Amino acid sequence: MLTSLLICFAVTLVLLQVAVFSTTIFLHRAATHRALVLHPLVAWGFRVCLWITTGINTREWVAVHRKHHAFTDEEGDPHSPLLKGFWSVQLGNVFHYVREARDPQVLDKYTRDLEEDWWERHVFRSRILGPIVGIITLSALIGVGWAVLAATLHGFVYVFVLSSSINGLCHTHGYKNFDNTATNIRLLALVTAGEGLHNNHHGFPRSPKFSVSRRWTEIDPAWPLIWVLTRCRLAKPYKTIEQAELQPHES
Repeated sequence: MLTSLLICFAVTLVLLQVAVFSTTIFLHRAATHRALVLHPLVAWGFRVCLWITTGINTREWVAVHRKHHAFTDEEGDPHSPLLKGFWSVQLGNVFHYVREARDPQVLDKYTRDLEEDWWERHVFRSRILGPIVGIITLSALIGVGWAVLAATLHGFVYVFVLSSSINGLCHTHGYKNFDNTATNIRLLALVTAGEGLHNNHHGFPRSPKFSVSRRWTEIDPAWPLIWVLTRCRLAKPYKTIEQAELQPHES
């Protein structure tokens, strides 16, 4: 029993990291901000991972996040803790997200550049089917009961802890390198593939790397993977924060 429980927790951690790496690299840095261009096969792989671990729809996520950047902590921001209250966002971020994601005007305005391919129209659009496929696959590996438990723990932590903390904690607590309303939380960055370096991101939204070299204690776990993909010619990144600071007229 103890061994099975430990395996279940390990699987949960793996699911969480697969989800957060796919979210930050594909959804956030590539699809939303064009901070890097991914090889089609790599992008498809991340989309599959997101589909089975979260069921997130690409256009909806991109639209809500782009609107967040358009109205950061101002009237119109979908999930600003400064406007809606810290606990409303920290505990109920998903409800703010769903309300915006269901608005067709938000989708039309903020995702005009995104084209839905065959996979998006016929497979990835199903939010329920993806997680079901994931749970069935897990069941074959660790058993039905443990698979359901791992999936439940993963879903809860991803939605109500990690994702909400980026929009809640990272707009109310932490430190700043740049003059904007977001904040950095190093520990959160370690478990969210760099997303906790939110002040840096808001300062330079198109940077594929969220950490800055002058802060050696800042770690962006997604950057080494992006670097490897780049070396393998499977990704083409835009300018990092340091590069953009050296060439401000081109950023």
